[in-house]
Amino acid sequence: MSAAPVRFGIVGSGWRAAFLARLARALPERLAVAGVVTRSAARAAQVEAAWGVPAFGTVGELCSIGPEFVVASVPWDVTPEVVRELVEREVPVLAETPPAPDVVGLRELWGAVGGATRVGGGALVQVAEQYPLMPGHAARIALVRQGLIGEVTSVQVSSTHMYHAISLIRHTLDVGSRPATVTARAFTAPLADPLSPRGWSDDLMPKDAVTTLAFLDFGAARTGLYDFTDNQWWNPLRARRVVVRGSLGEIVDDTVVRMADPRSPVESPLMRRRTGTDLNLEGAEVHHISFDGRVVWRNDYLGASLSEDDLAVVDLLCRTGAWVRDASPEPYPLAEGCQDHLLAMAVEESARTGAPVTTAVEAWAAR
Repeated sequence: MSAAPVRFGIVGSGWRAAFLARLARALPERLAVAGVVTRSAARAAQVEAAWGVPAFGTVGELCSIGPEFVVASVPWDVTPEVVRELVEREVPVLAETPPAPDVVGLRELWGAVGGATRVGGGALVQVAEQYPLMPGHAARIALVRQGLIGEVTSVQVSSTHMYHAISLIRHTLDVGSRPATVTARAFTAPLADPLSPRGWSDDLMPKDAVTTLAFLDFGAARTGLYDFTDNQWWNPLRARRVVVRGSLGEIVDDTVVRMADPRSPVESPLMRRRTGTDLNLEGAEVHHISFDGRVVWRNDYLGASLSEDDLAVVDLLCRTGAWVRDASPEPYPLAEGCQDHLLAMAVEESARTGAPVTTAVEAWAAR
């Protein structure tokens, strides 16, 4: 990438837009917010004062200052409208997840912009799906791609929700836009919920929480298991779990099991190098993840002291910047985001009706 920071715009000024602006401030040598679109003059003044970036009232005004790409960070039902306007202006788009609210919306959006491409190559619309770039997930996927556990046949994700979890399942299995038969159930049970985005509640009284379990059958001996409980992201009483099973071993969270020879099953951990503990003064951050003495994931943004989720989002933004500069492949094409949400909605439908749902081969599958 060029030494100059990538200049991107943002349409929207909610919590997710603030998240992106914060990350740009943390890495000013790599990223810069060119401007933000917000409809309210009062909100525009707040954004300019708090974020230190110019605010505009329309997408056209933002595009006039030449951002390298624009993030559509608006409500689900508004995203397709913003994406279409940016595509009409031939501006590369990074749409927040999901790119449209429902199946009809996905198909309409794909029909309108799915064929739009950049001069340098690749679909003009990308999707801000960062989960495969999170350090632990990226390390597991790297080992899978190296064939360490043989042919991968199943993935279990109990971590994040819906389209994010589907993205992890699809990419770890490497099934692309293959249709799936989804069988799901939802169960309600009492669970204390001491921590949420609002902070600690100081309340340990159990309340009803819904757990959704879904089995996704992609055929050809490829299956996924989705397991998510309300507020699992924040609730410290519910751990996260990822299991990847292959023909020659499996990965359970950060432990890899495989055969060293025909009679010797061995275990090896994925090891994070974290600094800032005890007398280490390098700053509080993860430097790399290693496996059997070799690095399988590396933090390219050392010095910013970012969380692992922050690192994934920063990596996505930088990859998008490299792509618009013709220095990197597409970060996450619209076809991928459409397939993630299609399967997520199949999970919701099956859990609601109790009947299996088989997805169709959609137009974006050709991508």
